[in-house]
Amino acid sequence: MIDLIRLRSHNQGLTRPMHPRPEKIVARLGAVQAQDYAGAKWALGLRHQGLTDVDVERAFTDGAILRTHVLRPTWHFVCPADIRWMLALTAPRVKALSAPYYRKLELDHRIFSRSQRALERALGGGRQLTRTELSAVLKRAGIAATGMRLAYLMMHAELDQVICSGPRRGLQFTYMLLEERAPRARRLVGDEALAELTLRYFSSHGPATIRDFAWWSGLTARDAKRGLEILTPALTCETLHERVCWYVASSLTSAPRLRAAWLLPNYDEYVIAYKDRDPVVNRPDAGRSVSVGDVFPHHLVVDGRLAGSWMRTVKKDSVVVGVAPYRRLTASTVQALDAAVERHGRFMNRKAQLTRR
Repeated sequence: MIDLIRLRSHNQGLTRPMHPRPEKIVARLGAVQAQDYAGAKWALGLRHQGLTDVDVERAFTDGAILRTHVLRPTWHFVCPADIRWMLALTAPRVKALSAPYYRKLELDHRIFSRSQRALERALGGGRQLTRTELSAVLKRAGIAATGMRLAYLMMHAELDQVICSGPRRGLQFTYMLLEERAPRARRLVGDEALAELTLRYFSSHGPATIRDFAWWSGLTARDAKRGLEILTPALTCETLHERVCWYVASSLTSAPRLRAAWLLPNYDEYVIAYKDRDPVVNRPDAGRSVSVGDVFPHHLVVDGRLAGSWMRTVKKDSVVVGVAPYRRLTASTVQALDAAVERHGRFMNRKAQLTRR
């Protein structure tokens, strides 16, 4: 029987380097949860030692990676080539989950159509506008667009493939027309798109269960099962930790033993991409599953399992990493943690300092 933790961390790019270009890492993972933008950038940096925050920011500015609402109703990094087929596959489900909020906010097809026409006029010709500026655009069009109402108007326009992320303006995010930001996006439909998303997930996140895939993708259990049916010849099925798991067998060739500490961001795919997180999150010493997050917002993982939490404070020339482990660390773990903190410093292009609670 294969080691679930060892193979999963290998496939996730945590124990082997992925491609040095951020967009290739995103493409390999399919999509990377990104409502915490800084954390999502570090999630990519974790998967190749040579990457820096500047590299990922440049890829975002250049449009090599985009940030939009796809899969579950939250932000994700996706690649321009994948954004259209992925949205076509998952947007109906996201809209269905959002329907109660549409009713509460008095948003209907007529309002969505009017708002999207206004957005298209305002953003045409490669213009890049912030959410505040687009709120003013909608107000001039006679559409009330503030607070949550604005958020759902913008998300619906993303799901309808009208807008997506543009470059940042300072610390502010902008929007652009999707057709201008991703003019060469692939178009897959039906089972072809479902098979592609299923393969991306199980090759980069496996071993995982059908429930894990349904959670990550936001698809129905029926669609998740259909995706597996299509791909059954390409996947291996095995019972691991009393769970029926699927994975790509060819990825077994070089999965190394775990001897590392990782400073995972709060929504890293290694944790958030699974409905059942017990193999990673469960603390045998406590005899129970802990809530993800604990003292600090991010996850300290040692030898593939949750071992504490951490946060960072970015200063002008340094980054201070505060760590709260669950229990006393061994000498070898301290050494691995020091290496992880040093690596984070290289990513941030700052001297890194570790403090422990």
